[in-house]
Amino acid sequence: MELILKYFPDLTSDQADKFRQLEELYIDWNSKINVISRKDMEHFYERHVLHSLGIAKVIQFSPGAKVLDVGTGGGFPGIPLAILFPETNFLLVDSIGKKIKVVQEVSEAAGIKNIEAIKARAEELKGKFDFVVSRAVTTLPDFIKWVESKIKRESRNTLQNGILYLKGGDLEAELKPLQNKSRVYNLSDYFEEEFFETKKVVHVAL
Repeated sequence: MELILKYFPDLTSDQADKFRQLEELYIDWNSKINVISRKDMEHFYERHVLHSLGIAKVIQFSPGAKVLDVGTGGGFPGIPLAILFPETNFLLVDSIGKKIKVVQEVSEAAGIKNIEAIKARAEELKGKFDFVVSRAVTTLPDFIKWVESKIKRESRNTLQNGILYLKGGDLEAELKPLQNKSRVYNLSDYFEEEFFETKKVVHVAL
């Protein structure tokens, strides 16, 4: 938890309390439904919460913005972002029902009011969003095909509407067809921990 306060020192007491609750809630739910590897649970705040909040280092979502988290798994990056941006509306989707149950139970227990979580595939969803966020569920060109029809045309945030994708490693080949509409932000520019050396946020304007 100190790690979150190190990089986000201006949290309200309510936000800090919600972040504090997450570890215990995930330890409890992970013992019933395995959504986070046991090895990663030891680094919960670094590898899940802070990693998710990397998106908040490249954009501050406007109040009233709508954000879709595709392939959310146990609720990342959506749950940490929803705590940080309480006036932004988040829809978290995953095709695996038991993972969505964890998201629903954790967000309810922590009192996170700006989240809706449903079992669905991105392609099936109705509605439009300012941004789609995700943690590397597939290659970016494939991901774009799933979600490009879900993006609102009218932008009102500091970045143009589109995708904010958390990914690691060498992305040169994957991003080559997107070079005119994508920008890569290295999380090592914001976080000094070794885990973030190869981690990135990719913004694709759509």
